[in-house]
Formats: sequence, structure tokens, C-alpha cells
Amino acid sequence: MTSEQKKKKLGLVPRLIIAIILGIIAGQLSFIPEWFLRAFITFSAIFSSFLNFVIPFMIIGLVIKGIADLSDGAGRLLGITALTSYISTLIAGSIAYTTAITLFPHFITDDLVQKLNEAGEGLTPIFEIPLEPFFDVTGAIIFAFMMGLGISWLRQKGQGEALYEVFSDFGEVITQVLATVVIPLLPIYIFGNFANLSYTGSVFTILGVFWKVFIVVIILHLLYISAMFVVAGLYAGKNPIQLIKNQIPGYITAVGTQSSAATIPVNIECAEKNGVSEDIRNFVVPLCATIHLAGSMITITCCSMTLLLMYDMPHPFSMMLGFIMMLGVAMVAAPGAPGGAIMSALPFLPMVGIVSDSMQQLMISLYITQDSFGTAANVSGDNAIAVFIDKLHQDKK
Repeated sequence: MTSEQKKKKLGLVPRLIIAIILGIIAGQLSFIPEWFLRAFITFSAIFSSFLNFVIPFMIIGLVIKGIADLSDGAGRLLGITALTSYISTLIAGSIAYTTAITLFPHFITDDLVQKLNEAGEGLTPIFEIPLEPFFDVTGAIIFAFMMGLGISWLRQKGQGEALYEVFSDFGEVITQVLATVVIPLLPIYIFGNFANLSYTGSVFTILGVFWKVFIVVIILHLLYISAMFVVAGLYAGKNPIQLIKNQIPGYITAVGTQSSAATIPVNIECAEKNGVSEDIRNFVVPLCATIHLAGSMITITCCSMTLLLMYDMPHPFSMMLGFIMMLGVAMVAAPGAPGGAIMSALPFLPMVGIVSDSMQQLMISLYITQDSFGTAANVSGDNAIAVFIDKLHQDKK
């Protein structure tokens, strides 16, 4: 692909926004034949079955390597960084839940819930392809954790490299499936979903909620990463305002690339400006790009709460906390591609009752349109952790 072609290529978010707009328009136009809409709805149904088929493989291919990598060298420093990242992700999810349960009921009212329940019947697919997963999600999770921890233990003894390479290569295959099949076809999947929602008449009610959730999520991201820099700056004796200013290039790069991995070089430069020592920044920033997903956790928690409130489903903190704790570990599987976090989260949505195809489609739509900002919050938080770990490391010398 030439540089000129790359410039002309639309990013995922613009394509999704276009798909949503076209889907809404198509569902409202009376002269568009029903069979035309049903063709796209059929594609969405088949694509959904394919996703359900791929999900257990995603868990095995991505989570095993993610867990196995966490034992590779660095000892105590690795453990402290991983624990700090995990605690940060849990705090972010808990704050998101508290915010959602406090604010969202003000615009997700009983009247809105009633409107959604009274919406007309959607169109059905022309046909469906029964595609059963090889094994269930629970089995895949247990197997992934067992193998990941087992390979970690073997590698500490100088063994297990063959197993590690097998699952590493399998993870590459799954990442390629996501990059070449799932992500490119998402706009068509979303088009079919929104065309059906528009046809039933519920789409404008849903969009009236989406934009408010979007604003709340962005504000939460900014407040959370600012708080992280304040805490890290005070602990390290550095000016938090200057730390935040130094992070701006990394934040903007992440918004543009939607990838924590692609932002690593710029983020390391930001860490250097923050005065983080070379050995710490070269260790912490790439590691946290994989294991610290506070911004994504805020987005996924808020999106989940939105759907649970919209469909008048139970949402106690005890249930959501289990979901957040599991997701904090599982999202180390998120590949460095747009939408990686929500793809890693899909197997765990049934934990909070998000089981239907339509709800999962809405979850993907709501998340992906905000994904770039979640990624930017992730990488910004990585550098706050780097400042903290650097000071901690100096104190222990």
C-alpha cells in the first residue's frame, strides 16, 4: 500500500460512524425493500455466530501468552508494576460504576425504558448458519489460566519454550483473524444492527442516550488520568501539571492510532521528559501498554451499565465488581488493534447479563466509537505508573 493510499484510507471510527448514519437512514426510508435490509441483517446474524465461534479461541490464543509473558524476568519490579496496573484498573472500573449508577438514571428514565420495550419487532434474518463453538467460554477461560500460569512456572525453570511458542503462534493467528476479518467487517455488522434498530423505531431513543454517555466517559478519562499524575507527582516530588503537559503528545498519538502498542515510542519519549530513568521507562511503558487498561475499563463499565439500565436489568455492585476483576486480568489479551479491549471483553459480558446479539452489537457500537479516547487514557496512565515505579525503585536502592 502506497503512502497516498494510506492517507486516503478511512480509520475504523469514521467508518463505524458512517455505517451507523447509513443504517439509521436505510431503516427509515420506506422505498428501500425489506429484502435489502434483511440481507444485511442476515450478514449481522452470521457474523455474530462467527464471533461466538472465535471467542473461545481468542481467550486461548491471547490470554495464555499474556499471562505467560508476565513471568519473563524483572522479578519484584515486574510484580509491583503488574499489581499497580491491576489496582489502577480496578479503581477505574469502580469509579465508573459509581458515576454511572449516580448519573445515568437521570437520562435513562423509566419512560425511556418503556419506549424501548414498546418498540416494534425487528426484521429477522433470511437464513442462519448454525455455528457452534468448539468449547464453551468457561472451559476456555479455565484452560487459558491453567496453561498461562503453567507455562509461566515452566519458563522460570528454563523449560516450556516449545509450549510458549505454540500458543504465541496461535495468538498471532487469532490476532490476524481479528485484524483481517473481524475489525474490517465491523462496519457492515454495525450497519445491519442500526438499520434494524431504525426499522423498529428505537434507534433515536438509544442515540439520545449514547451521546450523553460519551461525554461522561471522556470526562471520567480526563479526571482519572489527571488524578493518577497528581498522586504520582506528589509521591515522586514532581510537578503534576508539568507531568500532564508532557503527556499531551502521547495522548494525541493514542487518539489517532487507537493502539497502545503503536503509541509506545512516543510514550517513552514522554516518560523521558518526565525524568523517568531509562531502564524503568523502557521496562514499564511497554509492559503497561499491555496490562494497564484503566481507560478501557472505564468505557466498558459505563457502556455495560448503560445497557443494563436501558433494558431494566439487575446491576448490583457485587455483580459488576466480579466482572471488573475478571476483565482486569482478561484484557491483557487485548491486541494492539482498534477495538481489541471490547473483543477481549465479549466472553465476559454474560457475567452481567449482556447475552443477546442485539445487546452485544450495541455494546460494540457504543465502545468502539469511544475507543480512541480510552486508549489515550490507558497510555497516559502508563506514564503516571512509570513515574511512581521509578521513584519507588530509587527508594529501594
